[in-house]
Amino acid sequence: MSVAVPSSNEPSRSESVALGADVVDRATPTTDRRGLVWVLGGITAIAPLSIDAYLPSLPTIERELGAARGQAELTLSAYFLGLAAAQLVWGPIADRFGRRRPLTIGLTLYVLGSIACALAPSLGALVAARFVQAIGGAAGIVVVRAVVRDVWSGRDAAAVLSQIVLVMGAAPILAPLLGGAVLEVASWRAIFVGLALAGALALVATLRLPETRGTISTEKLVTGLRAALGDRVFLTFTFAGGFAQAGMFAYIAGSPFVFIQWLGLSPSTYAIFFGINAAGYVAFSQLNRWLLRHGEPTSIAQGAGVVLVLAAITLVLVTSFAPSVLAVAVPLFVFVASLGLVAANAVASALEGQGARAGLASALLGTAQFSTSSLVSACVGIAAGLEVADGSAGTGRPMAYVMLAAASICLTLIVLGRRAARSSR
Repeated sequence: MSVAVPSSNEPSRSESVALGADVVDRATPTTDRRGLVWVLGGITAIAPLSIDAYLPSLPTIERELGAARGQAELTLSAYFLGLAAAQLVWGPIADRFGRRRPLTIGLTLYVLGSIACALAPSLGALVAARFVQAIGGAAGIVVVRAVVRDVWSGRDAAAVLSQIVLVMGAAPILAPLLGGAVLEVASWRAIFVGLALAGALALVATLRLPETRGTISTEKLVTGLRAALGDRVFLTFTFAGGFAQAGMFAYIAGSPFVFIQWLGLSPSTYAIFFGINAAGYVAFSQLNRWLLRHGEPTSIAQGAGVVLVLAAITLVLVTSFAPSVLAVAVPLFVFVASLGLVAANAVASALEGQGARAGLASALLGTAQFSTSSLVSACVGIAAGLEVADGSAGTGRPMAYVMLAAASICLTLIVLGRRAARSSR
């Protein structure tokens, strides 16, 4: 894919916003739009790949490293914390020095962190290595969202984010399946070797990414922070997306133990269920592209938020009174699939008014979302440990209750965000 950096003769940012879907063709005339989306999706896929590939091995990691029940989930929390903290660094750097350079450095660090995970001699070392791995991977999350905001806006941005979900959706579908297959023939450490190779491929893919930052940001960091944090629309949709993502990661953190230990599935069978849910997420994200032709991103997100709450309530009921594989799997599928209608619309709505500081706003958004997810995934592990301490063998109720709380907060924030958006017009 041949690319070109926008020249001074090309449209300004304000003109580009008005052009909407034609921004990529006008701003980067020789850029293949479809190829750009594929590259952005491939880079973004690093995050779900790093989370999902080793999920079937969590019980094995606890056993081999001599950890107590629920302690392996600290490796998830460390990864989320690393993603949250590092984005605050990568965002201003991407605004100051462009998109490609920080992405290259970040992916290099990701590869090194993945190798450290594969060599970790203890759970503590694995947690630390996961934190380093996340710091590098955070660059991809920040840069991809900033690139989308550089060249698209409004419904077009939401539609492009949905397309990126289609590309990155292959990662959560295939990763647990591959992780489960690896465990049949090799150690869990081989999974992290595979992640290092994936990071190297993403690093090569950055060579196909155009430099979309046309001007260097001269806004002081404190000024940018004050402007972004003073924007009620940005804050409400940022945290709405954060709690939606928190619900997803509550499921990610809790589902291996719910399906494998509580309901008695094998790791490979669990991986199939996980892949089906991921396929639902991808399918609904593509349905979102069609819905955007007929409605606004904020209204679609609100409708999906209602479905999230209803699915979580159902999950609480079945885990409390009628637990079975099918009874748990159905509301989980509805919950995860509906997130495909929340994620892209919440991000696009949050970043809509932040074009002048897209990198910083993307970093703040990611930090808020992954901090929330980290705390929520830790809550699932803590709640599960308390349940076991009370004499229970462990159930799916901790995961279900945390997912319901996250969905309820998400819906509330979406409603508040829509009101803020209407009042600011």
